[in-house]
Amino acid sequence: MNILLVDPPFYRFFNYYNRYFPLGLGYLASVLKEAGHRVTIYDADCNRSPEGMDYTRLPEKYHTYIRELRNPENPIIREVSKTITEYQPDIVGITVMTPKVASAFTVARLVKAYNKKCYTVFGGPHATLKANEILKNTKDVDFVVSGEGESVFLELVNIINSTGKGVCSANVQTDILSAVHAIRGLSYRNSDTIVHNAAGGLADSLDSLPFPDRKALLGSRTYTSEDMGLLMGSRGCPYNCSYCATQIWTRRVRYRSLTNILEEIISVGNTYGTLQFTFKDDSFTVNRKRVLEFCDSLLRANIKIHWDCNTRVDLVDLELLRAMKRAGCNSIKVGIESGSERILKLMDKGVTMENIRETSYLFREAGIHWTAYFMMGIPTETKEDIKKTLDLLYTIKPSFASIGVYEPFPGTRLFNIGVEMGLFREEMSYEDFFTRIPSDYYLKDIKRRVDTMSHEDFATLEKEVKNAFHRYNRGFLRILKRVKARSRVYVSMPGVLFNDVNKFLGWLK
Repeated sequence: MNILLVDPPFYRFFNYYNRYFPLGLGYLASVLKEAGHRVTIYDADCNRSPEGMDYTRLPEKYHTYIRELRNPENPIIREVSKTITEYQPDIVGITVMTPKVASAFTVARLVKAYNKKCYTVFGGPHATLKANEILKNTKDVDFVVSGEGESVFLELVNIINSTGKGVCSANVQTDILSAVHAIRGLSYRNSDTIVHNAAGGLADSLDSLPFPDRKALLGSRTYTSEDMGLLMGSRGCPYNCSYCATQIWTRRVRYRSLTNILEEIISVGNTYGTLQFTFKDDSFTVNRKRVLEFCDSLLRANIKIHWDCNTRVDLVDLELLRAMKRAGCNSIKVGIESGSERILKLMDKGVTMENIRETSYLFREAGIHWTAYFMMGIPTETKEDIKKTLDLLYTIKPSFASIGVYEPFPGTRLFNIGVEMGLFREEMSYEDFFTRIPSDYYLKDIKRRVDTMSHEDFATLEKEVKNAFHRYNRGFLRILKRVKARSRVYVSMPGVLFNDVNKFLGWLK
């Protein structure tokens, strides 16, 4: 079958930087191709000429996104429609994150405008959390995949392929629906009834999955070597942060073998010349022994790359950080979240202010560039709590820092707390997604984000805090640290330096 996999446009509407290879779609493509299907990945959110990257100010641009989604003359909308028509797919798979729901609905509508017989399939985090809401809101979506999608989507495609391409008759449609009832992790509409099959399972062996198919990516020549360097060495997170939806994948961590990871690194390096890689694991250092073995494997194999990863403040120590740096790690991202002990407890973060302060010292001692992520606007959070967050920024002095206003994501404990407090609502209508900006999704009243201050007071405080973060990041020494951390990459690949300069010029605006 001819399959088009789409990452819906979002950042492109306000010209923000977004150029990384869509890893999840890459895994789907490789599994489908291995089974004999024709697959194209269309990253409709790839911005080829970005002008901004200060994500703390992103919500200021959201109104442009909502307005332009319903503008048929918008060049992005026209491009999506043209691409669908050009590739003439039998099935379109669309990955959906909560902020992109309206865009995903728009892509599905354009697919049905192209050909009503073309099947549309939603997958990804939001699809997993809100399958019922999606199917209730629109008939442009035929199937929703929950959880890990590789085996579920392949089963669905094979059934459609064997039963008959497209909804060409009532009999064919009935045959397909009678066959898909056994596919675990699939939801769909049968007449006026929404059906949710049993929950899907998880891949027993991540090594059994082929490497993500980067060659299936439409317009791959416009991506940098670094864009192609996304990797996942594991799936799952053992922690239970109340604001995070990754718990839907279960708290069991499954690992790829180190041999398998090194093979992908070598393959991507040989194909794209990639020297800077990014690990997207939820917490890369959750298994300390494994990370040390990985670093040793890179050094013994004389694989000279640079890489960055995500972790937690309670999952590193000086010996580990130094080993990571020797093996090429040049940047680490850490979720700090809040400067208030009370808010950290509400988030089920499992770390203390002492952990945070000690680890900030370790990062400086090891000489590794690190980024700290913060949040504000948590239910019950006060002005004093937010002031503590700002004070903490200046105390721990990260190489770079980012803060965002908490956006309620369904499927999390903090979301449920907000529902109980009357701040959030459990469902959205189709029209809601097109009339509200993404940061206001699931708010019961867009003028009441938190329960401790007025809308006006919070808006003023948000502006003050974000401006403080922006000024902090613009410091010359902090920019110099970023350059120093990536200097060896720049020497080997001047094009990466040019790309970074463009990003920072846009961010400084």
